[in-house]
Amino acid sequence: MEHYRLLTDEEIIILENNGCTAEDWTSINVAEDFLPNHIKNTSFYGEVNLGVFEKNVEITKGFIKHSGINRATLRNVTIGDNCLIENVGGYINNYTIGDDCYISNVSIIETTEGATYGEGNLISVLNEAGDGNAIIFGNLNSQFAAFMVKHFGDKNIKDEIRRLINEDIERNMPERGIIGNNVKIIGTKEITNTVINDNCEINGASRLSDCSILNGPNDSVYIGTGVICENSIICNGSSIINSVKIQDCFVGEACHISNGFTASQSVFFANSYMSNGEACAAFCGPFSASHHKSSLLIGGQFSFYNAGSNTNFSNHAYKMGPIHYGTLERGTKTASGSYVLMPAKIGAFSVCMGKLMHHPDTRDVPFSYLISYNDDMYLVPGRNITTVGLYRDIKKWPKRDKRLQGSQKSIVNFDWLSPFTVGEILRGKKILENLRAASGDLQSQYNYHDYVINSSSLRKGIKYYDIALRLYMGAVLKRAKKHNYFGVPTTTIGRGNWIDLSGLLLPESEEERLIDDIKNGTLETIQAVIDRFEEINDHYREYQWAWTYQMILDYYGLSEITEEDALRIRQDYITARRAWIAEIRKDAEKEYAMGDVEDEVFNDFINKLDHEIDYEDMA
Repeated sequence: MEHYRLLTDEEIIILENNGCTAEDWTSINVAEDFLPNHIKNTSFYGEVNLGVFEKNVEITKGFIKHSGINRATLRNVTIGDNCLIENVGGYINNYTIGDDCYISNVSIIETTEGATYGEGNLISVLNEAGDGNAIIFGNLNSQFAAFMVKHFGDKNIKDEIRRLINEDIERNMPERGIIGNNVKIIGTKEITNTVINDNCEINGASRLSDCSILNGPNDSVYIGTGVICENSIICNGSSIINSVKIQDCFVGEACHISNGFTASQSVFFANSYMSNGEACAAFCGPFSASHHKSSLLIGGQFSFYNAGSNTNFSNHAYKMGPIHYGTLERGTKTASGSYVLMPAKIGAFSVCMGKLMHHPDTRDVPFSYLISYNDDMYLVPGRNITTVGLYRDIKKWPKRDKRLQGSQKSIVNFDWLSPFTVGEILRGKKILENLRAASGDLQSQYNYHDYVINSSSLRKGIKYYDIALRLYMGAVLKRAKKHNYFGVPTTTIGRGNWIDLSGLLLPESEEERLIDDIKNGTLETIQAVIDRFEEINDHYREYQWAWTYQMILDYYGLSEITEEDALRIRQDYITARRAWIAEIRKDAEKEYAMGDVEDEVFNDFINKLDHEIDYEDMA
């Protein structure tokens, strides 16, 4: 803690000669080595504590000014060492400011009574007209948010979650607004009841009210021109720029929100990218994206998802170029007059899975297309397994994680084939086989609920699902042998159903254990709950092996997996992998034949496919 002393009479005279005034000079405390020379045209009210002003401050690259205070009104403020504060049009009231800060051309920075800094704000996601079901706070991550939203209807778990969050907030709540060390605040009109952590920059924002701007060890936040942010929390590595307006929101790590995007009652996690459009009551998990002006994310849960626009849909049936998946709402026509849907919400690769949020009839037929023609809806099962787009997504998502290693708050599992998704594939394959068994092989079409499946699509769907199953079993078995846990699993955890908590893939039994431990008080703090998520993720491979071992026994009709069996599974894996790559090559050639892809792009992609054989021996 800084040791302060009172001003000397000589220092008071210098300050007054510099155009400074004070309500009471005896309420001004200064650091032991304080010199008044660089304090000018400043008015002091209440208790003010000042550090030293002996170094230069970098305004922008190559532009240096001496630290000090000029043309400002300060009331009940503590200012650290070597700050430059100038041109405060209104006042700074009830704030603690750290070292080496630059604050210039601002109007008001103030803490008022009852400030919560956005912490503990109850919002409603997934249902914009419903009761609150998510509490935002600084230590929130995507797993805890998904868990909270999922179980907030259980009064007992809701009460315990509220208690844990309130205790966590109370432990970390500052007495007044804080601006950390090395913070830049430039050209901003109003900052009220806001905590701004170290190294963050606020440049040209319109208003920050009741917010927390958090940072990581080397991962700060940037807030730019015209931004209005109210009752929200913004986490490390994120940028909010170009007239964005957010209210009652949580913005997680390494998110980018820009170009007039507006959001209310929504949460965004890990590498989400939002621009131009709007979100309301949206749960945007890791790698959610929206680029278009006419996009509205409302009342939905997304991850690894790219929203299309109202007119062109961004429904990229061909995806060799640098573009993403998109989705269409049912009932919206394409330019060709037919309805096309690439729906999804499942697991880490939500769009790839082809799962409909509002069409439960299709949720057991994953990785599928729905194509509407006239009054009929055609289901094309498993088609997405062998597309260029899926192949690109598998490769690109891990590379696009902008979060700093070692400081990630939200857990993101990038496995596109996992016990969660493969469980869906097994159910989808069984549905198709049952349809064929019930109606025979000679049918031209099959009916599944309200959907039509052409016979060729059904046969290919079974084939594609089988390719994915063999890919998965071979890859997991190969990893088990490489890391020396091949053999009978040492745990039964993981053998049942699996779920996805916004990036964390886990056995359903572990979620049930988590619920019990929160209710019975075994987990007594928010950190303990977050540590449990980490613990579950740390055991992912162990739990995955328990599930996969049983799956292999069932698939191949075995009682145990011998070395001879392992060789057979490996050969099936290689055959399936080569068949998978061959199908993706066909998809790429089809796109190239349409004339939409440059030769260089096509050749580069084919070259990557040619080298896939190099990975056959890698876990």
